[in-house]
Amino acid sequence: MGAFHPTRFLMPAAALAAALAAGCASTRLDAQWADPQAAPGSLHGATVMVACEAADMVIRRICQDRMASEIVARGGTPVPAPDIPNEAPGGQPPGAEQFLSAARSANAKAVLTHYVTEADVSVNPPPAVSFGIGGFGFGGGGGAVGTGVGVTAPVGGARTNVGYAINSNLLDTTTGKTLVMAKASAPPSGDLNAQLNELTKVVFSAVDNAKLF
Repeated sequence: MGAFHPTRFLMPAAALAAALAAGCASTRLDAQWADPQAAPGSLHGATVMVACEAADMVIRRICQDRMASEIVARGGTPVPAPDIPNEAPGGQPPGAEQFLSAARSANAKAVLTHYVTEADVSVNPPPAVSFGIGGFGFGGGGGAVGTGVGVTAPVGGARTNVGYAINSNLLDTTTGKTLVMAKASAPPSGDLNAQLNELTKVVFSAVDNAKLF
């Protein structure tokens, strides 16, 4: 008697490869720079003005909240930067220098700005699910052989995921000099909150390397 092939579900090779690639991708620190003349501990217990620039207001607020939390975790006191209209061509941010006057008025020793942009976009087509319907046939010798019909059908709709990047800049309020710069990027994901949380932690690792707090 031949073998019977039961109904089965298979992940297409392309979908499997995409899943494996997503599992290997992670948020990373792409570049960092610190002023070698910056004094370690110069921001210990200091007030720091935080500003986040992004095209989307929700992203801006979430990002700024994350920044404030990281400052508090390092013993500092965060103060939010005032909203400044962005009238620059091409949607470029006004720059950290625009906040220096407000930071000095707030007695902040530094200004920290994060500029959030889209770094990568992935469009995932609906996964195709393959299944076979088994059956029986009879050969000339009377033996049963397995036969089947394969069917592939899409499930659900296409989904677009965005991977964001943060360009971070920490300025000394008194001199206007840059203390630390860092850039981090994340792979496309459907979880915006998790992305911004991880990106913020990664760029703050550059600040930690400079030992300013």
